[in-house]
Amino acid sequence: QAPLVESGGGLVQAGGSLRLSCAASGRTFSDYAVGWFRQAAAKEREFVAAISWSSGRTNYADSVKGRFTISRDNARNTVYLQMSSLKPEDTAVYYCAAGGSWRYPKPTTYNYWGQGTQVTVSS
Repeated sequence: QAPLVESGGGLVQAGGSLRLSCAASGRTFSDYAVGWFRQAAAKEREFVAAISWSSGRTNYADSVKGRFTISRDNARNTVYLQMSSLKPEDTAVYYCAAGGSWRYPKPTTYNYWGQGTQVTVSS
């Protein structure tokens, strides 16, 4: 089983909303940064948002600022990505990852990954 488990993806019309969840399996997020990344067909994986588990500080890609919100629930050991005003260009497989830097979120610095969840936004 992957160390992280994402859920909440699906098909939504442009302008709609979805909330993705990322739960840790067999471990806690303490002292980690947790990030969301996405990969569209034939494109490289790109950073979406990240949060410091300890401080709660956040970082967003310019393409999602003002539309997406990353948050954490300490009691549930879960990170969320609330996505609003979705656009067709947001269509991708979304991955949750832990272990890297929330401030400089390079995918290669994240140690633990989920299996991904598909988000499709229709026009």
